[in-house]
Amino acid sequence: QVQLVESGGGLVQPGGSLRLSCAASGFTFSNYYMGWYRQAPAKQRDWVATVTSGGLTTYADSVKGRFTISRDNTKNTVWLQMNNLKPEDTAVYSCTAAFRGSSPRYRGQGTQVTVSS
Repeated sequence: QVQLVESGGGLVQPGGSLRLSCAASGFTFSNYYMGWYRQAPAKQRDWVATVTSGGLTTYADSVKGRFTISRDNTKNTVWLQMNNLKPEDTAVYSCTAAFRGSSPRYRGQGTQVTVSS
């Protein structure tokens, strides 16, 4: 049974930081590109970042320089370090697994991130 379980969301003030985690099970983690997406209320889901099986990373322009995606294939876990958070980063963040760069095959339930003073 495939599972992607996100954690680490919460309420943070503008300029603050959060680290999201996604624990994966039920598939061969090292064969999958892992990604993070986010969806704000009444908006479409947007791609945030991707890390390949080998650790190469790409980011949406809106988060470049502030967010860092990383993974540990021995722990079947992917993280999203978010720094200098802004109110417009408020959204439900979900992690995804895409087999060797194809469209996401699996998606987690998500974790809420709220940036507000």
